Amino acid sequence: MPPTHDRTRASKPWEPSSGNIVHLYPGQGDFAVSPLVRAARAHPVVRAALADVFSQVDEVSAAYGIPALGPALLGDTPPSGRELAAGPVGTPQVALFGASMAVHQALCAIGAAPRRMVAVSFGEIAALTAAGVFGVPDGTHIACRLSRFLRRCRGGMTVLSAGAGEAERLIGAAAARGVAVACVNDPGETVLSGPVQELGQVEARAADEGTDAVRLRLPFSSHHPSLAAQAEGFAAAIRTLPEQPAHTPVHSAVHGGPYGGNDDVCAGLAACLTRPVRLPEVLRRAAVPGPALVLEAGTGQALTRNARRVLDGQEGPFATHSPLQEPDFPWERPDRLHRIGAPDCGHRAPDREEEIA
Repeated sequence: MPPTHDRTRASKPWEPSSGNIVHLYPGQGDFAVSPLVRAARAHPVVRAALADVFSQVDEVSAAYGIPALGPALLGDTPPSGRELAAGPVGTPQVALFGASMAVHQALCAIGAAPRRMVAVSFGEIAALTAAGVFGVPDGTHIACRLSRFLRRCRGGMTVLSAGAGEAERLIGAAAARGVAVACVNDPGETVLSGPVQELGQVEARAADEGTDAVRLRLPFSSHHPSLAAQAEGFAAAIRTLPEQPAHTPVHSAVHGGPYGGNDDVCAGLAACLTRPVRLPEVLRRAAVPGPALVLEAGTGQALTRNARRVLDGQEGPFATHSPLQEPDFPWERPDRLHRIGAPDCGHRAPDREEEIA
């Protein structure tokens, strides 16, 4: 299977030519169907990418008992996120993987191919596929197989409007020994993982202290040290799939930086079940100093907000966008890509030479 990301197909490169384009690949906590459907209906390049990606995805996911999603998403009555969640095991994961790949492919088609990729948790599957390590069919296999192991990951996950240090303090104050910091998204947002009852204790303590705490709509835990057996099983389940060298650096927020040629990406994917996400330092390494155009290859915008907070005050300029969430994103006018590159945080710094990841 040829790589989805092909720079020769880009209609026009982003300007300035010295700028860095970074694609962000989100995890499962911020996935919505409606932005994808709206964009596919409004923009032929998105519709074509969605049709192409899901034609490959659906052929594989059928073997896991998942009905074809491409025709449903492109049809007159597309499924809601709730309906996807109620479908056969793996349906939401396949939908998210395919959506991220479709956004990536559409961005490449209009001249916004990434120079670097930043992957968060489940988003590593799409990022590694977009980078050519796996083909779309094998990326689909990985998403489907992971969903089987997630069923065994008992517990839940909660987002706190607090930094990592404050999150640790709240865990201690709530005497919730089974709860762990799962994701450090930005200086003021942290995700916790653990048993549902103990998460409730932390949430109650946070409410008493005026800290927002929101339970994610995910029926499992992740990024928790107790999930070593599930991680080991998942790594074994995907290790037989063929790999190719990445043609674009993939910066993993779990691995702690870009995967190198000698890294075991199957072990890296499995580590997402047991190790925490540390986004700020990884994103800075991929994007700083600017100029950089940061685009979320997903259907939501939470990761874009995290990126703005992380990059605020860094050597820029930076422009961070959620293409599916922005009605004026220039899908039909690639020549206007440089206009969305206007800085929204940071300040200009000298250009840098490309790193070899």
